[in-house]
Amino acid sequence: LIQDGTTHIVWSRGLEHIVAPNGLNISTTIRENFGMIRVNLLKNLKAHSQLPSHVQVLDLLTDKVQVPNEETTYWCKVFKLPESFRRKHHIYQYEANIESTSQGLVHHMEIFHCETSAMEKIPLYNGNCFGEDRPEKTQVCKRVLAAWAMGAQPFTYPEEAALPLGGNKFNPYVMLEIHYNNPELKSGVIDSSGVRFYVSDMLKEMDAGVIELGLEYTDKMAIPPGQESFSLTGYCISSCTSVGLHNEGITVFGSQLHTHLTGVRVHTRHFDAYGKELPELDRDNHYSTHFQEIRRLKRPVKVLPGHILMTRCDYNTLSRTNVTLGGFSISEEMCVNYIHYYPHAPLEVCKSSISDQALRTFFNYMKEWEDQPTSPNAAISTNYNSIHWSKVRVQLLNEVYHEAPLSMQCNMSSGDRFPGYWDNAPLPSVLLPLAPPARNCQFDDK
Repeated sequence: LIQDGTTHIVWSRGLEHIVAPNGLNISTTIRENFGMIRVNLLKNLKAHSQLPSHVQVLDLLTDKVQVPNEETTYWCKVFKLPESFRRKHHIYQYEANIESTSQGLVHHMEIFHCETSAMEKIPLYNGNCFGEDRPEKTQVCKRVLAAWAMGAQPFTYPEEAALPLGGNKFNPYVMLEIHYNNPELKSGVIDSSGVRFYVSDMLKEMDAGVIELGLEYTDKMAIPPGQESFSLTGYCISSCTSVGLHNEGITVFGSQLHTHLTGVRVHTRHFDAYGKELPELDRDNHYSTHFQEIRRLKRPVKVLPGHILMTRCDYNTLSRTNVTLGGFSISEEMCVNYIHYYPHAPLEVCKSSISDQALRTFFNYMKEWEDQPTSPNAAISTNYNSIHWSKVRVQLLNEVYHEAPLSMQCNMSSGDRFPGYWDNAPLPSVLLPLAPPARNCQFDDK
């Protein structure tokens, strides 16, 4: 099955039948030896190079975590880097280091730096990320150093830049966060997985960084049930890149698109400060949550202060009978693009959601004009779940999402917002959209 450069290679012996709607979700009745591999044929083959001999291995792993028999668990472990990291190092490459018994349970992982003074001590917490016993001091561990999700291969930095780690002004504490996805509620799994870094104190020319684009992790964004295709868009607006990027801008060289189970298509569009669309940053028309590569871009993308980035995710909820809310759980949804770039800039998060005021207006309209049992005193999730989703109401929600003002997360690595007006921010204007790509097809009229 070959679609837009993404090939799904299927093999079997004793196969009785394959049902492959849209070429992705394959259900089978088989006797034995059936499998599927997803590969991206049109990828950047120059992205991986042999690591130099001076590179050393640094493993940041959990230690015999008893994975709870719950669908979703976020596990956090804080580390203090070795004394050698008093000298600044660069991360040349990183990859997942997952135990064979935990394959399929580890859905995604992130390494965060604890953004505080170099002398500040952070408790070496090891437990549920949302546990009541998690020390408040660990909340400063917010700046993304590495992100991995199912399907991702080792990520290698370009020759000219790499992510910094350590130094005399660098707080030596980092935190590993693992999302365990356990829908079968397995018990007794003991896990010691984590992330492996390849590092060196022989530094490259520039420091690299990571910025989160897309939608805020919030239940303000929701997808009605029974939809063949429903889209949500997260915005990184001009006023945010203006305050968060240096005058010379950044060069984006890598991208990792991320949704949960209902995401089927993701892409990030790029506009200049005047609303003229530039070539897309990244796209996957046949996205799978089980194949979330961190891709080195074939064409590095220059993003300047004032530029706009829009990350759109399309979802299929035909198999769901209840609304799908935005959130952290695997049964909830996300829409994110982690972009890797250089040189390092202050901007860490540039994401949006619908403004609170616009959402209240929508729920009020549902009650007054559509006779739905929504209430201004009810929780957002309760209001969404109380609506009977007719075609008209689905269309209205879609229009509200694509026309309502925004609530912006325009954040530094500390988690603080940049100074500015981020509530009820207007949608960016698209004045000159990019023309559809020309198709190089030849037809024989005979």
